[in-house]
Amino acid sequence: MARAMVAASRFAFPLFLLGSIVLSAGPLFVRLADVGEVQSAFWRLAIGAPLLFLLVRATASRDGAPARPPRITIWLILGGIFFAGDLAVWHLGITRTAMANSTLVGNSAAFLFPVWGYLTMRRWPTKTAGFALAMAACGIALLAGQSASISREHLTGDLLCLVAAIFYTAYLIVMDKGRQGHGALPALAFATLVGTIVLFPLALIAPGAFWPTDWTPLLLLALSSQVLGQGLIIYALPQLPPVASGVGLLIQPAFSGLLGYLWFGEVLALADIAGIALIFTAILIVRRPSAAQPEIEKRVPPSLGGAQIPD
Repeated sequence: MARAMVAASRFAFPLFLLGSIVLSAGPLFVRLADVGEVQSAFWRLAIGAPLLFLLVRATASRDGAPARPPRITIWLILGGIFFAGDLAVWHLGITRTAMANSTLVGNSAAFLFPVWGYLTMRRWPTKTAGFALAMAACGIALLAGQSASISREHLTGDLLCLVAAIFYTAYLIVMDKGRQGHGALPALAFATLVGTIVLFPLALIAPGAFWPTDWTPLLLLALSSQVLGQGLIIYALPQLPPVASGVGLLIQPAFSGLLGYLWFGEVLALADIAGIALIFTAILIVRRPSAAQPEIEKRVPPSLGGAQIPD
């Protein structure tokens, strides 16, 4: 048993990195899909939900899952609603800004979540944490300023991704309460189902095609972002120290930027690189144990990229 645990811990970081790399391709598939942005968010969940429930069934114990109290169900329903809002707004932002920006600004939840922790626990952040949060804010301002100089649409895309990060922070807050006493995978599957139901009417009335003529990008989006990427991260996250998952976060915007360059010829300006460096550094600093109280530090999410439930 001990040998198996050591082996699992040894592979945790490579699996986390693989999950992050897989998630970084999400914005590419959103752009390649021949449906509208909200519609691609709906199909990501609609295709991913049954696959997640199959995984839950395959990994469930013979005794079955414990009964879910009504209060927990309410939290999970709220989680699905916030997750639907996160994806809808994020997908709108993906098509209006650079791919690296869409991933990076979306990861603002990595420092918005500890801000919520400080506010609810009525404790001032340490000087290190406060410096990191200010640094992240400056990084986002740099990215937004550079996007505004390129076009108003790029600035709109960055702001939409920031709103998506706020939605995702709310999702993390309620899911943290909703998954108490339950596994991460069943909670993720339930939230995905609720998000599918919420997005269905929005996808019907939103601009853009609903039915795709080419299912390949949507199938790859659901399999990569909603099942494989999140599955690997949820598996590996409890076995990793905070700094390791913080380093793993650097993979997503880097690979998204590379894919944006290869597919769409997107080139990052010096101001973009400076903003990215500030946010990267801030996320790594805020994840250090010395930067926050222990009860807040363990709740800082490693990345956005979709549904990800902290342990």
